[in-house]
Formats: sequence, C-alpha cells, structure tokens
Amino acid sequence: MFSLREPAAQAGMTFHQMTERIRYEGAYPTREQAEAVTRTVLAALGRQLTGDERVELAARLPVEAALDLTSQIPDAQRLTGWSFVKDLATRSGGTLATARWDTGTVLRIVGHLAGPDLLDRILTQLPAGYALLFGRAELTQAA
Repeated sequence: MFSLREPAAQAGMTFHQMTERIRYEGAYPTREQAEAVTRTVLAALGRQLTGDERVELAARLPVEAALDLTSQIPDAQRLTGWSFVKDLATRSGGTLATARWDTGTVLRIVGHLAGPDLLDRILTQLPAGYALLFGRAELTQAA
C-alpha cells in the first residue's frame, strides 16, 4: 500500500489505486461510483485552478486523473468553496450534502498527493472555503 504523504509519482500510484482509496475513504459501494465521483470532482477543480499550481498538481496525479483535471478550461469567475460545492451539485444532479461528501473525499486524497507545500500554494490561489474541502482547517484573520 502507498503512503498518502508521498506524491503519486513517488508512490507509483495508479488511477485504479487512487479510486480504490477514494472508494474506501468515501464508503462508495462500487469502484465505478468512486471513479465517476473522482472524475467529476477533478473536472470541477480543473475549472478553478490555473498556472503553475495546475501543472504541478497534474504532474503528481495518476495520468487519468491529470487528464480529467487539465481537460477543463479554467472559468473566468472563481468560485468560493461553498459555491464550488453548489456548482458540483447542480452539474451532477445530486444534493448539496452528497456533493460536499464527494468533494471532501476526493480533494482530501488529492491534497495528500499534492503534498503540503503545493497544497499551500493551491489554497492561496483559490478563494475562501477550499481548505475544509481539502481536509484542512480554514484559518482567517480577524477583521
């Protein structure tokens, strides 16, 4: 088994291993469901990320996951974390609760594959609300 602290390239993680981990973490009944959720969330993330962080994240993901991420053209309008979940629910036809669960499950694994330094840079690039989706505390400065 791989360590979630190692980038995919170092761990030799395949897309199958990634989706199995997501299936386990998210308690999805089938591998097909875990794969569909993974692809949907990665495509949505691909609409939000730009620049070097997008390229570096793609390099740390299994090839199929990287293609799902990079096949999307980044949106001109940046979504907050909550808007990201609402958009995902609308696009997938699911509930907000299901979209939040799916997002958290996939992005937690993606964050581990990214590693702490890249994840810090990704979270700096994205609007508020994404840290929780990646399984981190969202710290804000008092006004």
